[in-house]
Amino acid sequence: MSATSQLQLLAIPGLPLVAPGDDLVDLTLRHAAAAGITLANRDVLVFAQKIVSKSEGRTVALASVQPSPRALELAAIVQKDPRLVELVLSESRRVVRTAKDVLIVEHRLGHIMANAGIDQSNVNAPGGAEQALLLPLDPDASAARLRDGLRIATGLELGVIISDSFGRPWRVGTVGVAIGAAGVASVRDLRGQDDLLGRKLQVTVVGHADEIATAAALLMGQAAEALPVVIVRGLGPQPAALPATALLRP
Repeated sequence: MSATSQLQLLAIPGLPLVAPGDDLVDLTLRHAAAAGITLANRDVLVFAQKIVSKSEGRTVALASVQPSPRALELAAIVQKDPRLVELVLSESRRVVRTAKDVLIVEHRLGHIMANAGIDQSNVNAPGGAEQALLLPLDPDASAARLRDGLRIATGLELGVIISDSFGRPWRVGTVGVAIGAAGVASVRDLRGQDDLLGRKLQVTVVGHADEIATAAALLMGQAAEALPVVIVRGLGPQPAALPATALLRP
């Protein structure tokens, strides 16, 4: 893929709070048009995981959750709501690390992450029942559905990334990470290419979709920004597309 000297990030404003069953393709295109934004061929649209999960009905009322003995045991260690811990366990393959306020697990999708990606921010309506939001069942499939819907509606070849906020080992703070992708080279293997001085690269593999997700996160924000869809423009032709699961190290 040829290098680009300029990228554009365009956040689509005005999207409402998403509810189960909402058509994200329709919402995205209508609000882009209302803002005077026209999609272009090879744009990559980055969707916040939260609106994808909400549209797919991945919200769980905590009142419906019955903690298991294991959840009660872990909740006492991490000092979290036992119902939330039960949801984390139900979404996980194994517990990696526990401490006060810390519950790191291997998610059923293979990600090593805090609290299995379960979120409660911007989920509960004021005065409503306490709820938690799970990750999509299959984020790569969700990205593919969004891409197909956008292609049918616009006739354009677009990429789609579903991003979430992850912490990183031995570093403070979260960054945007791709958990689902379609029409994008999630990984770019540069091994065998020449560097500036002609030396062949031997170990360089780039997490391309993660880089795009992190760039989009600069506009999406983490609190009350209400900008859950960002267009990344200027990436140019993509090499062979790879799903976000290609980013997982065995």
